[in-house]
Amino acid sequence: MLESNNPIIKHKTTLLNLAQELGNVSRACKIMGLSRDTFYRYQQSIEEGGIDALINQNRRVPNRKNRVDSDIENAVITYAIEHPAHGQVRVSKGF
Repeated sequence: MLESNNPIIKHKTTLLNLAQELGNVSRACKIMGLSRDTFYRYQQSIEEGGIDALINQNRRVPNRKNRVDSDIENAVITYAIEHPAHGQVRVSKGF
């Protein structure tokens, strides 16, 4: 039985433990609302790198070219907080 205190890993180990307990991968995946492909990816990660390999370490690097200046970003965030009911069309016309 796999155990972890990390909330990300805990959800993943719950799926693996449930499948082992039920003896049926398809049923465990259906109960947890995940695909069998996801189950087998989790299982393969554990086989290759142990339980710590379940932490997502292969995140894509963000594309900084698409970012605006931090001054503009902060101004937009401030406006959105002050006027939460304004939609994107209204904001783009008046901003």
